[in-house]
Amino acid sequence: MGQIKEYIKIAIRSLKTRPMRSWLTMIGVVIGVFLIMSLLSLSEGIKTAMLQQLRMMGKDLVMIMPGEITDIATMMAGGMELNEDDLKAVKKADGVDVVVPMTYKGEAVRYKGEKKTVILSGYPWKEGLDVLRDDWGLSLTEGRWPTPGKREILVGNLVPKEVFPKMKTGTEITIKGRQLKVVGVLRSVGTKQDDSQLLVDLDIFREITGERTGAKMAFAKVEAGYSTDRAIENIKESLDETRKRRRGEDFPSYTVLSSEKMTDIISNIMALVQIAIFAFASIAIIVGAIGIMNTMYTSVHERIREIGIMKAVGAKNKNIITIFLVEAGFFGLFGGLGGIILGLGLAKIIELYFQIHPVFFFKASITPQLILFGLVFSFLIGCISGFLPARSASKLKPVDALRYE
Repeated sequence: MGQIKEYIKIAIRSLKTRPMRSWLTMIGVVIGVFLIMSLLSLSEGIKTAMLQQLRMMGKDLVMIMPGEITDIATMMAGGMELNEDDLKAVKKADGVDVVVPMTYKGEAVRYKGEKKTVILSGYPWKEGLDVLRDDWGLSLTEGRWPTPGKREILVGNLVPKEVFPKMKTGTEITIKGRQLKVVGVLRSVGTKQDDSQLLVDLDIFREITGERTGAKMAFAKVEAGYSTDRAIENIKESLDETRKRRRGEDFPSYTVLSSEKMTDIISNIMALVQIAIFAFASIAIIVGAIGIMNTMYTSVHERIREIGIMKAVGAKNKNIITIFLVEAGFFGLFGGLGGIILGLGLAKIIELYFQIHPVFFFKASITPQLILFGLVFSFLIGCISGFLPARSASKLKPVDALRYE
């Protein structure tokens, strides 16, 4: 333990002796760790927010979307939909208890003299309210749930805050000349788009928009005690049969996923993103490591006589190696500490920005494990970079080193 303390003192003294060179050497590590910490923290926060929304869904809820999984972006943009035959096919599949079609459209909404375009979403209240509450996890911050068949509407959490400030439950809004009563405000679900929408009974939605059939997507609740995986297979078979009969060929243009499967897909995608982040930031880390190695070679060259004196008084090769490894490790450690502070600081600033401008709600993931990883990783990078210079220092012969001018 005493030797380690002495090695640390020697390393710190060396860093203080050449402060400018020490700071310049650390910059590469600071940049690399800064990128890793900030991007990993943000990506983990986004992953957690997305998975929280998916976990709100019950395990017995299945999503049916038009198009293959690679076409979901097109579907969300409104370019694809399930038709009535598709919805009937899902409903008649074995193991399906309730089918809740969901569709949406931008509409001009008037409230107390103000006119704004808002996303209007239609759900069948009679079949879907229980699913939205119990399986999808929606809840209210004020007001009550709407009565099926009545011209009543739910509003997202941001509607009375940003879209129509000071909107109250019990008041009315106007869409295409039709009056609808605001009866409830939904609790935030995590995205600005979802929290800024209006929810209305599907029949009233179709009356307002003129879209009489079809849906952008649908949720199917599996019967109690029935296997979700088996229900998914039955839904696919039913859709295949319907589409084959209608088109005369097997053309399954749809995606059927359980909440657990969607969670796995999101987790895998975010894992790949984090690997890509690490690979990208590693470029800066490599530059920093080369800088440390260069500085350590210079330090060895400048301290040849000092090395010769240490060897002359009994220092062994492993002692010399350890001294220079600790010094190189400190370059990495202090650079990593600076990168951690800057990276996590940036992540918190971005988190605060999205809390004020909630396009997407998430918390930057700042954990002790992430901080420890950053410190250990940067220290090891320093040690690895300093190994070859330390080894070359240990091989110096005392006589030659003492004669060096």
